[in-house]
Amino acid sequence: MKSRHTIAFLGDVMLGRGVDEQIPHHRPESFWGTTLPILRGTDAVIANLECAITSSKQPWSRTPKMFFFGARPAAIKVLEAANIRCVALANNHILDYCEQGLLDTLRHLDAAGIGHAGAGRTRSEAEMPAIVRLTGLTIAMVSLTDNEPAFAATEKRAGTNYLDIEVEREPRTRLMAMAEACRDSGADISVLSLHWGPNMVTSPSKVFCAFARAAIDCGFDLIHGHSAHLFQGVEIYRERPIFYDTGDLIDDYAFDEILRNDWSFIFLVDVTGKRIERFRMVPVRLNFARVDLAEGDEREAISRRMINACGALGTKIELADGLLHATTTHAVTAA
Repeated sequence: MKSRHTIAFLGDVMLGRGVDEQIPHHRPESFWGTTLPILRGTDAVIANLECAITSSKQPWSRTPKMFFFGARPAAIKVLEAANIRCVALANNHILDYCEQGLLDTLRHLDAAGIGHAGAGRTRSEAEMPAIVRLTGLTIAMVSLTDNEPAFAATEKRAGTNYLDIEVEREPRTRLMAMAEACRDSGADISVLSLHWGPNMVTSPSKVFCAFARAAIDCGFDLIHGHSAHLFQGVEIYRERPIFYDTGDLIDDYAFDEILRNDWSFIFLVDVTGKRIERFRMVPVRLNFARVDLAEGDEREAISRRMINACGALGTKIELADGLLHATTTHAVTAA
């Protein structure tokens, strides 16, 4: 009998600033609200960690920057509470407290046994895939960003796995190398986690669509996008899901009443044997430093927005039992 696994993918988990202030006063489980049983019911949760975990107070100053997100070391318990087994670090906040903040984050994640990819002590380390080993399934994840070029790692300086997607002439060269690194690790499923593009954008650009499809062509099985603070539609390309943007999950941000960055999803990916068979999307509502399952009319509105966004990408979504469902064989490739 083929093994069955469910992996949850989350967008930005930002535990700094106002969220960080709440950590000493609340149980780690409380930040996940009514979503906790779903997250704990999966085999593993993968998220974008949108902050440094550090006691350092020295902010980045080499280039102009407006926002700085840092969480105290106890934030690790918040990640552990939600069954988070792996995080993407290639983003525009992991060096908000300079190299020391990054090194502290790596140390705390390693001590907790939480995998990480996308940032490291050198460029080679930042490019390495993180490995999540489950019974009967191995997942490898590479993390990449086009945000904050000053954060880019070199062979002599710690930083992120950076690529300017808009101007890179030969992205397939790097994509093929990263996909090969995943295969060489023994991965059954290879994930490319992308922190890409500007904030508050409701749909992917043509350049990003082409890049995501090229990543699939080069050997990745799933694209885990984030950065816009808004969820975007899902495309199924060559029977593999492209989550262009998975939105936010925990933060302290003000919300836009029209764009609704307080609406998001948990993305559940069901793997049978070594194949992604289907995915499900669970509507959620963000509040200050907490996320809960969406309910009633709001759940319907969130679901309708996602169904329309997926339809624009040629993906048929079915609504049942309050969740959005799609199988990977329902693909109609967008033009």
